[in-house]
Order: sequence, then C-alpha cells, then structure tokens
Amino acid sequence: MQSEKFDDKIRIGTRGSALALAQAHETRARLAAATGRSPDDFEIVVIKTTGDRILDRPLSEVGGKGLFTKEIEEALLDGSIDLAVHSSKDMPTVLPDGLVISAFLPREDVRDAFLSRSAKSLADLPAGAKVGTSSLRRRAMVRRLRPDLEVVEFRGNLQTRLKKLDDGVADATLLANAGLRRLGLEAEIASLIETEDFLPAVGQGAICIETRADDAATLALVGLIHHADTAAALTLERAFLRVLDGSCRTPIAGLARVVDGVLHFDGLILRPDGSEAHAIRREGPVAEAEAIGAEAGEVLKALGGPDFFTVG
Repeated sequence: MQSEKFDDKIRIGTRGSALALAQAHETRARLAAATGRSPDDFEIVVIKTTGDRILDRPLSEVGGKGLFTKEIEEALLDGSIDLAVHSSKDMPTVLPDGLVISAFLPREDVRDAFLSRSAKSLADLPAGAKVGTSSLRRRAMVRRLRPDLEVVEFRGNLQTRLKKLDDGVADATLLANAGLRRLGLEAEIASLIETEDFLPAVGQGAICIETRADDAATLALVGLIHHADTAAALTLERAFLRVLDGSCRTPIAGLARVVDGVLHFDGLILRPDGSEAHAIRREGPVAEAEAIGAEAGEVLKALGGPDFFTVG
C-alpha cells in the first residue's frame, strides 16, 4: 500500500476468544501475504464485547447478534482500529451509519458438527438424552428431528462447551465445523451433519471484515483479500435474513452457494419448538444476489404469518 496512513501499524479489532483470535490471525496472514509486508505491521487489538461478558443467560433474552459487535464497531467509528474481523453469523443485518462490510475471506465448511462422548450421531442418542446448545436454530432443528430429546442451554466458548460435555452437563452438543477446524479441534467431532438434514445459520463458516465506509485506504487494502463468491453468497443470505428480521431470537437457517457462476439458495424458518417449518429453494445470477435473498425471505414471511416465531 502506498498510502501514508499505513506508515504505522494497521490495527485489526477482534473479540478475544480463541476462535476470534484465530480468525484475526488468518486475516493478518492473508493481508501480509497480499501486501508483502511483515505480519508484525498488523496489530491485533482485542476488544471485549457485551456478549462476552454475559454468560449467565441466553443471548436471545438480552439483545441477540449486536452484543458481539457493538464495542468493536464503536472502536472503528472513533478511529481506535482500522478494520474489524467478525464471524459473519454474528453480524446484524443493519450496520451503524458509516460502517460497511468491505470484504469476505473464502468460506470454510458450513456444516454443523455433532459432538458427544457416548454417541456417534443425533440419531444414536437414546430418548431423553440432553443436547446442549445456545442456538435457537439448533434447538428448533433438534426438536424437529428428535422431539424425544431434551434440549438444554449451553453457553460459552468452544473450550468451555467441550468441558461441559466432559462434565456431563449434556450428552451431546452441536457446533460449527468451521470453528472447530480453525482451532484444530477436528478430533472432537463424532460426526458431521449434512446440510440437507441440518441447514446452517446464515453466514456460518464465513469471516467478514468491517471498515469505515469513507476510509479509502483500508477499503483498498482489504480488497486485496476479498473473495467474490463468498460475498455473493453472503449478500443473498443477509438479504434473506434482513427481510425476516433475523436475530438470535429467531430460528432461521439459510445457505447460498455459487456453482458455475450461478447462485443456489436453500432457506428455512422453524417454530421455536420445531413443530412447524417452511423451506424454500431459489437460484439465479450472482448479480441478483440481494434480490433473490429478499424475495425468498418475503415468501417465507408470508407462509409463516405474523406470529410464526412466537413460542406456544
């Protein structure tokens, strides 16, 4: 980069969990490789978010997705950092004024992983077994597939959840395979669940970079590592979620893929208890990603009706 702005270190904001740091380090390595600069020229700045502080109750009760981004976005807006690295599925569909998602890294495996010390798959669990998860999507999908299982709250970072599994808090849990792979924890996986049976969360497996909209130098910098197919898929998925007002309070799943230049999308909404679900499938040109996602969201919104996500 030729800009004088980057005579000093480039500051990368991130949460402090092991997974968030792995994602920030991957971003730093890609930026260093793309620019020919030393990784030491990129400073990783750890920022504690509200979501990291609240560990005693479900996030759906206290605000949902924005809890993992608010403080990081404030640091972007006040100039304390130059760019922020996020898990795409943590990102609200509406960003603060002045901020944009400016790049996506190539997407990892999108599947959910099944972890258990006593069973190889969800189907192998005995009736009454406990499945621990903090995700309303996973709760609803487990209840839909196995209404005889008990679903219990299961918060914390990956290491905390693995310890809870060892301690018998639950008989099994479900985690994103992408996160386990990024941390080298594939050995913990009992089996992977195919997307045909268990559609992932919108954005699952994708790292995104957020910057100030008017920061031309940083926009040019992150453009060097931007992955266009992931961006197209996420543009569709986020438009779908935005129409459905998706948050941590709503069981919604969606996955877009680019195959031979064409977008293919599967979307799903579920009642929180898993008793009812509506699915949709769409395909179309990459240039129409946002329109395809929004239309799919409108169709499912109409099918579900105004009270679809209400428990009871």
